[in-house]
Amino acid sequence: MAAAKIIKNKYKMPSLDPGKRVKYFDEVATGYTEELALLEAQRCIQCKKPSCIDGCPVGVDIPAFIKLIVDKDYQGAARKIKEKNAFPAICGRVCPQESQCEKFCVMGKKNEPVAIGRLERFVADWQKEDDELNEKPDLTSNGQKVAVVGSGPSGLTCAAELARIGYGVTVFEALHVAGGVLVYGIPEFRLPKAVVAREIEDIKKLGVEIKLNSVIGKLHSIDELMANGYDAVYIGSGAGLPYFMNIPGENLNGVYSANEFLTRVNLMKAYKFPEFITPIRTGETVAVIGGGNVAIDSARTALRLGVEKSYIVYRRSRNEMPARAEEVEHAAEENVIFEFLTSPVEIRGNQEGRVKSIICQKYELGEPDSSGRRRPIPLEGSEFEIEVNTVVMAIGQGPNPLIPATTPDLKTGKWGNIVADENSGKTSKPGVFAGGDVVSGGATVILAMGAGKKAAQSIHQYLSNKR
Repeated sequence: MAAAKIIKNKYKMPSLDPGKRVKYFDEVATGYTEELALLEAQRCIQCKKPSCIDGCPVGVDIPAFIKLIVDKDYQGAARKIKEKNAFPAICGRVCPQESQCEKFCVMGKKNEPVAIGRLERFVADWQKEDDELNEKPDLTSNGQKVAVVGSGPSGLTCAAELARIGYGVTVFEALHVAGGVLVYGIPEFRLPKAVVAREIEDIKKLGVEIKLNSVIGKLHSIDELMANGYDAVYIGSGAGLPYFMNIPGENLNGVYSANEFLTRVNLMKAYKFPEFITPIRTGETVAVIGGGNVAIDSARTALRLGVEKSYIVYRRSRNEMPARAEEVEHAAEENVIFEFLTSPVEIRGNQEGRVKSIICQKYELGEPDSSGRRRPIPLEGSEFEIEVNTVVMAIGQGPNPLIPATTPDLKTGKWGNIVADENSGKTSKPGVFAGGDVVSGGATVILAMGAGKKAAQSIHQYLSNKR
């Protein structure tokens, strides 16, 4: 019998036409058809030592669910993924598989790795209409209660894991909509909010209660939660405090943090003004400072708001950009303008106090720094001006100081992040655990989920010993 032909490259993800999609917020990547999913699944060689699993922060049995796709058992594939991952439709869209599971795919040693994320999304999207998989499970309460602060990917994962074990879980969310960064930070064209809402509904079916408009540190302190019947607390409040560059002109009208810019659009629907009452003003040209996924999201969002030019200004080269390659490619297709090895040194305004331009300086790359990327070195006398109407700062973010400020025995690090054990989520305060971006700083959705999963296991162990 002849050996099966090896297909070297991934099957291309279908997507909307770049010239048309920049006018709307419709999802760009439209997903594999059944035919494409079957062809891609057949590229998996079902190796005896699947290192791809080691690259998944939540430990999904990747070869097993792909084999079920090959067998056309899509329901079984969905069940297999959900044994470990509560949000497959989300992860299949926004997780950087290229630096996680796909990075360790054996196929990737000589060819392109199997498109694990695209197959995960295919299964999750197929599953959404299946009533049997969406039924409320029969769970038995153990009588203990846990409070979860924050309804982002870390908090919701922790909540789901604990609810399955039998804990009564209440999630406290500061905003008026659940989902955290999934709803305020990631644009509709990359992660439709209906997808997030659907997967949150699955969490609620486990018996998890979500209390909105509940700012912990104001409404209740951590100590008050523990005094009011909660046996443990998990802090997954994320990193929503924006960083700025502290350069002249950052206080001008027309300078946004990426958090504000994206929240106005994603959560408060500013692109539908005046149907929705939150406005956003961009002018004709926007410059986004930064090179991560948030920066790319902001630049692509600006195009959909109708700007004529949208710049990415990044002080390193394309090779050092932390943004996902797929998102950078989409941005380039949409005619985002990239200014590499460039950083602003001043923002200039007009007589009305609004942004009119940025003064930039060119850089060259030196030796690698602590991040492993080559350090940018400014070039003297290289300053130049770009006329812009809006500047979006997307250079990172840190944790809100409210919870540590109201919990004096909770240890924090140099940048205000809560100090917690990497493997258990234990903090300096007994019964209090933390994980996700509030501990690690801005990271990926799946890493935050992994932290929530580990913490749930640790909380269960902690409370089991107290019975």
